[in-house]
Amino acid sequence: MAHGMRTDSHTSYVRSSGGWRESGSRYALLPLRIFLGVTFIYAGLDKLTDSAFMSATGAGSIGDMMEGVRDISAIPALVDLSLKSPVGFGYAIAFGELAVGIGTLIGLFARIAALGGALISLSLWLTVSWSTEPYYYGNDLAYLMAWLPLILAGASVFSVDAMLATRRRHSSGLG
Repeated sequence: MAHGMRTDSHTSYVRSSGGWRESGSRYALLPLRIFLGVTFIYAGLDKLTDSAFMSATGAGSIGDMMEGVRDISAIPALVDLSLKSPVGFGYAIAFGELAVGIGTLIGLFARIAALGGALISLSLWLTVSWSTEPYYYGNDLAYLMAWLPLILAGASVFSVDAMLATRRRHSSGLG
């Protein structure tokens, strides 16, 4: 001990297995999960409660929006498919967003929910926001990228998935 200074007193957080860094890593995706879950629930409910949106024609309708992006989308055939039944497509997107949002928020089948969110975001990017310039003004690509960490990591804390995993470990005598 040189000059009466302890060298081990300020570095214990680095060496401990349950330190703040590990805790921070464990909870790092929780804000993203909450944001995406709430946002997709809101988006689904917003579509379902907007009578103008859930129409085949007219200002603000799903049909009108899809007609408007048909010629500027990356995959016009996907838009054509939605135009065969715009109201059905609108309900599919709205209920898909609700299922993804709820699954993500409560952490139930979190990776599958995140994959669903990524697929919805990908389809919207390739159709609705494809022609946005510069590309970073379009939000669907950013949502697509935001889903990727949740696809990879799932929901490790405050989730039904984590609760079920703990229950399985306890019932098998492992935990």
